[in-house]
Amino acid sequence: MKTYKIAVIEGDGIGHEVVPEGIRVLEAVARRFDFTVLWQHFDWSCQAYLKTGRMMPQDGLEKLRQFDAIYLGAVGYPGVPDHVSLWGLLIPIRRGFKEYVNLRPARLLQGITSPLANRKAGDIDFIIVRENSEGEYSEVGGRVNRNTELDMAIQEVIFTRRAVDRIIRYAFELARNRKKHVTSATKSNGIVYAMPFWDERFAAISKEYPDVKADQFHIDILTAHFVAHPDWFDVVVGSNLFGDILSDLGAAVVGSMGLAPSANLNPEREYPSLFEPVHGSAPDIAGKGIANPVAQIWSGAMMLDHLGEKEAAHAVEEAIFRVLATSFVRTQDIGGNASTRDMGEAIAAEVSVTVPAD
Repeated sequence: MKTYKIAVIEGDGIGHEVVPEGIRVLEAVARRFDFTVLWQHFDWSCQAYLKTGRMMPQDGLEKLRQFDAIYLGAVGYPGVPDHVSLWGLLIPIRRGFKEYVNLRPARLLQGITSPLANRKAGDIDFIIVRENSEGEYSEVGGRVNRNTELDMAIQEVIFTRRAVDRIIRYAFELARNRKKHVTSATKSNGIVYAMPFWDERFAAISKEYPDVKADQFHIDILTAHFVAHPDWFDVVVGSNLFGDILSDLGAAVVGSMGLAPSANLNPEREYPSLFEPVHGSAPDIAGKGIANPVAQIWSGAMMLDHLGEKEAAHAVEEAIFRVLATSFVRTQDIGGNASTRDMGEAIAAEVSVTVPAD
């Protein structure tokens, strides 16, 4: 029997509520497909920061290195600045483990109402491929003359050919197994050096894939098209900042942030990859038991797919889709009154059922 070692970081806020439901579903699918998951929990969070001055221990990456994957809930809580919480845990993991691909699917499912008029299940189905290692989130810059009238902040944007090429190439490879269409997010009319460089590399790499349609839009009009024409898109590739913004918009147009999973991948598998929902810690609803666990559970399915348990991953996704399409169990964000646990239990029960193929 195959065994996987998974590091669990519930983190902050609703992470403590949705992660247990993700584990519940993954345990159910493991029993069905005859593999074992060994979970090890790490209490790394903003609460840990307030007690110790660190989001995770100094040897945190070394501790995580031994695992097959990392299952993260959420990071961030009032009282700890967002840049402290993010740069103290999630970004060091992404950078240290070379998780340079961030995948964020957006799919309108049966049983879910989009805020966009006259959109039905299947009309919206695209995936954001976000460059996850540099770009606008590069740690280059500084502050001078703090707390004076000459106070100044400098933030440098770093784009390297190696990082840009590999993320664009990853997007084209992914599109070959989907609808064979890649859209690039740019802003080369305003960002005078970095984005024209991105555009040049996108044009060059697109020539390697004559079977895949390639187009590009400036980020401002692209956000408008996500609202007006979401059916235009298949794979959308963007820089660290643009991919981050577009993925939240993608979650909104398919009905809820609670339905948005993500994966931070090291494609070469030299290091463990990390899987997390897009929604964040949501402190306004934390502790109420009403958070939607679907994004966490779906992120778990992406983890199984990355680990090679593709049948199990598909079973989890199909269980999510069936519950949303046919069940009255749904959380407040998608029009119901079920609890976080109710939703997790419904999906776990569904994943345990073998459904005949069509």
